[in-house]
Amino acid sequence: MAVDQVDPTNRGPAAAIASNKPKHPEPAAANGVEKGALKKEEITEKVAILDCGAQFGKVIDRRVRESDVYCEMFPLTTKASELQEKGFNAIILSGGPNSVFATDALVYDPALFTCGLPILGICYGFQMINKEFGGFVGKQQIREDGQTEISVDVSSPLFAEHNAKELVLLTHGDSVTKDTVAKDFKVIATSNHLVAGIANDEKKIYGVQFHPEVDLTEKGRTLFTNFLFNICGFSGSYNMDNREEMCIREIQEIVGEKKVLVLVSGGVDSTVCAALLHKALGKDRVTAIHIDNGFMRLNESVDVVKSLNDLKMDVHHYTCTDQFMNAKIEDSDGNWVLMTEAVEPEHKRKMIGDTFIHCNVEELHLDADMFLAQGTLRPDLIESASALASGHADTIKTHHNDTKLVRELREQGKVVEPLKDFHKDEVRELGESLGLPGAIVHRHPFPGPGLAIRIICTKQVFKCGDFDATQEKLTWMCNVWKLTAEQKAENPEIEKFLQHLSDDETAFLKKQDFELVPTLLPIKTVGVQGDCRSYSYATALSTDQRPIPWAFLSYYAKMIPKMLHNINRVVYVFGDKMEQPVTDVTPTVISETSVSKLQQADRSANDALRGIGVDGETVEGLENCLSKIQQMPVILVPLHFDRTNETPSTHHSICLRPFITNDFMTGIAAVPGVDLPEATVLEMVNRVKSTVPEISRVMIDLTSKPPGTTEWE
Repeated sequence: MAVDQVDPTNRGPAAAIASNKPKHPEPAAANGVEKGALKKEEITEKVAILDCGAQFGKVIDRRVRESDVYCEMFPLTTKASELQEKGFNAIILSGGPNSVFATDALVYDPALFTCGLPILGICYGFQMINKEFGGFVGKQQIREDGQTEISVDVSSPLFAEHNAKELVLLTHGDSVTKDTVAKDFKVIATSNHLVAGIANDEKKIYGVQFHPEVDLTEKGRTLFTNFLFNICGFSGSYNMDNREEMCIREIQEIVGEKKVLVLVSGGVDSTVCAALLHKALGKDRVTAIHIDNGFMRLNESVDVVKSLNDLKMDVHHYTCTDQFMNAKIEDSDGNWVLMTEAVEPEHKRKMIGDTFIHCNVEELHLDADMFLAQGTLRPDLIESASALASGHADTIKTHHNDTKLVRELREQGKVVEPLKDFHKDEVRELGESLGLPGAIVHRHPFPGPGLAIRIICTKQVFKCGDFDATQEKLTWMCNVWKLTAEQKAENPEIEKFLQHLSDDETAFLKKQDFELVPTLLPIKTVGVQGDCRSYSYATALSTDQRPIPWAFLSYYAKMIPKMLHNINRVVYVFGDKMEQPVTDVTPTVISETSVSKLQQADRSANDALRGIGVDGETVEGLENCLSKIQQMPVILVPLHFDRTNETPSTHHSICLRPFITNDFMTGIAAVPGVDLPEATVLEMVNRVKSTVPEISRVMIDLTSKPPGTTEWE
């Protein structure tokens, strides 16, 4: 590949990610039985998915189901004999956050690998296979958390119809090298110096280090098709019942003759849930309420209630700002934490989730004759490590619809969640089939905790003992182009860094001829690295180079977390390059002032994204870009850049987070000039700076998911 053709960001086309739809070959009828005519007891093609704690475990289930093959999820401890007795014909081992060589490594039945069933191991499952057959898995200097180009052996049946070079999602710390591959297994994919796929064709056992189930893996669906049809020999004879009918049947069976209270935020999940309830039970048995928690966008609640009432949902509106602002929670040490003092995002999330339940009980007297309905999705449960989705997943963040109180209500059998097996894009399709308007079906998601989790709260700087050393590494890493041979020779870490670069990356970095200033920020953000939750540093990049070098910035946003594992987020700071480090923070908590400041910034940025002015009218020459991305959190960050005195600061900065995704489990940052017009992004920056008081700088988040989550908390 020529240097000019290199995509240094390793990003697939944004449009393909955003509009990716299930595609698989039309399966033939099995044994003369027409597609859709099979009864459950007649199913002869069945896949067992063994859960190793993957964040994307349920997406595997969905990919198999899309191929018209029946599947079920089981704990990893399930015996091979049990699977065979139940008639399963193949096994998929999911990813997970653990290490196969840890003292508390997950327990499994070794007979899984000798029972003769075809096996596909993904990420942790790949490492299990390599270890089980005598290979080795170990930590390397480099970890991979993001979309990466790999080389594949297209002669392997697993990679039929693939390209020799493909983009995949890698997210792991432990790795397999060519020297540590298990005996009798051949390498069928590589990621630079690391192994990304192994195979034993005779045993029909295959392992891939990447995640084929997510949209960030370009040919993931093709890989599943190859495994299911070419390797396992399935015909695709199973067709699921209409999912809308399944949801309605589930609601009717759970609720019986009782009534339901449903919480509606105005987003697609809760609106589709409410629409299903109305269709299943009738309007008289469904009470829909919208609670304004005080953390909504500017005028959000008024607009939401009006739009839902226009759909004849008869939504009751309650303002409970005081209850949420005065919420409290007991921490692990037995101390009470107030909402207005909280700095830990998990405390805020749990307080808000529990307060929603308390408000429902107080306002509507939720009792034994009424169920609580929620638009909970599968990703919510996975990221919250709910037992409904996974027995081993790491908690990335507690969703407001999966707090302790909600789980207690579930145990009492009082919660109805008809969408718990759905992902965001599937809910959109269901909403369309229910006849909901496009303005609601395709609305950008807004988190239940609202702006409260988009205000980064802190009272002191976050600096571990590695802060200065990390800053030093960042400085030379972002300016390798100007290092002398002597400087490289004097620092062994620089040499190791250069050895991990591909030829294309090396050629690309040689084209850099400007200074890039990386600034390690003394705050924490939430990320997901190696299927685990991380809560660590963010890095800000700045430069005087114009035009803004987005290709280089995007490259470093990918490379920095890959090389420095204590960093999970990279942003670009608009304006002149940073002349001095950030050594303190602006003390920030949830308050009327901080909420109001973020509401103004959010309104200014989103109006510019829609191409409208402060008067609500269309601005000539400014494009409506709402449909180009799937989400754009606006974050209030407790940092005052360019400080000139030592007086306590009241200034904050704002970070824009335009994000492109289809499955809402993974995604890429929208890059100005590539995915969004640069003019639109600069207009957002200018409006925030000119309309919101005490704003220091505006940033844009360039981090994909993983390693950074969509939200910062």
